[in-house]
Amino acid sequence: MVMNLPPPTRSAPGGRWSPEIASGSRRFAGIALALALSLVAALFSAVPADAEVEHPRQQWMRDSTAGLFLHWGMFTAPRHTDCAAWERDVTDGDWTADYWIDEAKKLRASYIVLATFHSRLGYARPWPSEIPGSCSTKRDFLGELVEAGKAKGVHILLYMTDDPQWHNEVGVETLDSAAYSAYKGRQVDLTTRDGFGMYSYDLFHEVMDNYPDLSGFWIDNDNAYWERNKLYEQIREKRPTWLLSNNNEDTPIMDTVSNEQKTGMTPTYDYPQATYTPMPRLTEADYKLPTSGQWWYDGKDNAVDFPLSIGRYVSNAGSSIKSLMAETAMVNGKFPPSQEKFNTFMDTWLSPVWSSITGTEGGGYMYGGMQPGFWNDGAHGVITVDDEARTQYVHVLTKPKSQDMVRLRDNGYRVTQVTDVRTGTPLRFTQSGGYLTILGVTDWDTYDTVFKVRTSGQQHFLASSEVKATASAEKEGFPASNSVDGDYTTYWDSDGNQPVSVTLDLGKRRKVAYLTVNQTEWSPTHARESFGRPEDSARIMNYKVYAGMDGKTWGEPVRAGAMRSARGVQFIDLGKQNTRYLKLEVLDTWSGPQAKPFFKQLKIDEIRVASDYPTRNADGMPLEAEAWNNDRNGRARVTTCDACSGSKQVTLLGGGSGNAVTYRDVKVAEAGTYRLELDYTAARAGSFSVSANGAAPIKENVAATGVDVPMDASIAVPLAAGANTIKVFSDDEQGPGLDRIAVGPMPSVSYVPKTTMTVNPSGVVWVGPGQQSITISAKLRLDEDTVDNVQMSPVAPEGWTVEGAPVTAANLRLGQSIEGNWTLTGPPGGQQGPAQVPVEADFRTVGLPHSVSKVVPVQVRPADRLFMREAESSQNEIGSAGITNCSRCSGGQKVRNMGGSADASVRFDDVVVDRAGEYQLFIDFTVNGNRSYFVTVNGSTPIEVPVSGVGNDTVYTVSLTVPLNAGGNSITIGNDDDSAPDLDRISLGS
Repeated sequence: MVMNLPPPTRSAPGGRWSPEIASGSRRFAGIALALALSLVAALFSAVPADAEVEHPRQQWMRDSTAGLFLHWGMFTAPRHTDCAAWERDVTDGDWTADYWIDEAKKLRASYIVLATFHSRLGYARPWPSEIPGSCSTKRDFLGELVEAGKAKGVHILLYMTDDPQWHNEVGVETLDSAAYSAYKGRQVDLTTRDGFGMYSYDLFHEVMDNYPDLSGFWIDNDNAYWERNKLYEQIREKRPTWLLSNNNEDTPIMDTVSNEQKTGMTPTYDYPQATYTPMPRLTEADYKLPTSGQWWYDGKDNAVDFPLSIGRYVSNAGSSIKSLMAETAMVNGKFPPSQEKFNTFMDTWLSPVWSSITGTEGGGYMYGGMQPGFWNDGAHGVITVDDEARTQYVHVLTKPKSQDMVRLRDNGYRVTQVTDVRTGTPLRFTQSGGYLTILGVTDWDTYDTVFKVRTSGQQHFLASSEVKATASAEKEGFPASNSVDGDYTTYWDSDGNQPVSVTLDLGKRRKVAYLTVNQTEWSPTHARESFGRPEDSARIMNYKVYAGMDGKTWGEPVRAGAMRSARGVQFIDLGKQNTRYLKLEVLDTWSGPQAKPFFKQLKIDEIRVASDYPTRNADGMPLEAEAWNNDRNGRARVTTCDACSGSKQVTLLGGGSGNAVTYRDVKVAEAGTYRLELDYTAARAGSFSVSANGAAPIKENVAATGVDVPMDASIAVPLAAGANTIKVFSDDEQGPGLDRIAVGPMPSVSYVPKTTMTVNPSGVVWVGPGQQSITISAKLRLDEDTVDNVQMSPVAPEGWTVEGAPVTAANLRLGQSIEGNWTLTGPPGGQQGPAQVPVEADFRTVGLPHSVSKVVPVQVRPADRLFMREAESSQNEIGSAGITNCSRCSGGQKVRNMGGSADASVRFDDVVVDRAGEYQLFIDFTVNGNRSYFVTVNGSTPIEVPVSGVGNDTVYTVSLTVPLNAGGNSITIGNDDDSAPDLDRISLGS
């Protein structure tokens, strides 16, 4: 749906944007909103042409949960190439607007986006038009839809494209330049972006004039003609209540940013992980309901994945993101049976839990609420909040693997009641150590188990007026004080510095239990590629926290660790601290250098300081070490631990099996091997020994945590069906403290902990004749879980040798990494054909072996080439351009999104030749249409290289003569002013 896009942009000194209205307001600020609404008429007459993140015209969409996206036009299957024939078949098929409106209401969709003027659907206009140029119907389908929607409370937005490139995709010209030129009285080529911009500009105005009850435009990319002629400003002036939405681009004048079809998340339904627009920006998640096929009806009854689609719907609501669901209407407007079935199911399924979705905001963000994301034993879900977060809804989208409870961070909220939303059944719960645990859950819904959680508000947090912040580095206009001002719409920007620190002055000596950190949600949670551009997480990875009394002398850190790359509030437990100053030092963030807009960037909305945790111990947490029905032997003692479950732990377990905790009634349904989690504290690295049912003890090494904050370690233990006895002790002189244990299933055979392996050079390495050596470096980072017995090294192909030993680590925890360098030398007579050099990493999780690898392909360049390198190689600098797959390209990849700025180019450094002179530079590329490269050699005057082609999957070659120096040279290929072709590779000939 979108071709080349610029990266997301942000603006406004001192904040996320510069909203003129309701800056930083919450939906729940009813009085402020009422006052704002009373001023609507005056405000509409003076709206500036810059970002208005919050505005009364947006309120209906902010109150929405979902929209229905309908791609429908001449090329809906069966494809029509005659506009009148398509209109006749639509009418003869009994198309009605009410059908679409009624299906939308089943999904609780408050709006419909109608995409018929679409580049892949024949540029069809479903309304009578005075402006010739593409398909236009005599029947006013758009008008009927707007009228039906108005009658039933459903808003209609009209999709508009700026993209003319598909005008003859099916071999039939769909744009009539001659007719439009006659209408304008001048020659206009609609197949050019500027000509098409003029044509569509006229259509915008025609629609504004004829359909006052439309609710706005949904725009797929910008057009320079529109921008030059102030189209958006004219829409604001002519239709001030209409919304403007833009696809995949955070354009300031737009009300809404739509994030299109994101995939590759874990879990798959957690769409918000891949979005990049932070609250309170009005944001959509735009995705297909049919699991396969096109965005439009392709003649098939494609399946709808119920868990995926429902999970997306709910997780978006839990992130204050609107679900814009694409269904594929047939020619007669009806949906295929699989989609009708889903709509009907949702109508019934949503009813009992609708109160937990409608009128709520995402919890764990700027509206308050507990922490969303991964919870205990594989559980995952989101939080929705209303009533100033005193009422919260816990949506369990993935239930725990084996336990009848849900355990999540409470974010300081004291809980007073928990009920099952569907049944109204009250549930037992307990609170301690920063966690709420909902107990005795047996009635799990297939898709979303929802708990209503009543609270009496947050406790134990210092007020923003009591905390001051300074930083070691900050960007002008984005000071550290923004991170403690109580306003989530302002943030501290570290200005690309790492490591970087922020120091919190608490005003006087105070007790401190933990910190909460809300980072700006402006990046995805993991490395990915979106429309050919690399993205990554600009969130804290490794950190240290120091405490001190003078703000200058710090000593050893009181806490060090890694923060998971995840959306929502994150926590740093500090144990027992009595201090005036705290320093949070961020050592690094999750983003890699391949994603330059996010690399070494850090933005923090709010840091809050809590002095204690809410507690409710009446119901007790299962398998706590201090539980009354456990046996404690020898010196084992119960001691206070504020951050522990139940606020207690058992210590003095060192010295052997005589000092132990023994659980007498650990029940499992079936005999087998289970994952036993040990939550523990340890002043220094040590070990536990665990004996199940009197068997020989199993030893597990554990890392140091400090004595006040628990961590977890897991081992595999054999258990019998029914009740089991588990004894925990330590052979260390001073053993770790034990907080609690938990029993769950072993990981599945297919489970491999998420890692990031970076290998350089990446892509195909081209070598010349004779014996050759290449240097390979690799880094393995652990992104989840804990692994042991880690080893990484390259595997030499037959006839090759490796210089350098494997790199190893006894274990890795979240955010930790190992890296190494090796030299590989080919056969003495030279490489005869392609070779694969895999870099392999082996490790274990709960005793299970795993392996990950990445291959460096090595090939011999052709005899007539002196040098050859892939555009996507890590040896190059690609700026803001991106890498994408290309099956017909050398190495299976190419660089796209080139041109339009000096940064969107590829610079090939170390282009080595033996002698100075002139060489033939061969450029392999793909292009659709007519475009130009500009080639710069060693900083000289750029040389224009015009090229032409059809289709972005056909590789062409162009050559030019360039002067080179003996030794290393630098060649830059790009286009500062206009889009450039995609680049596959370069090579040199004599």
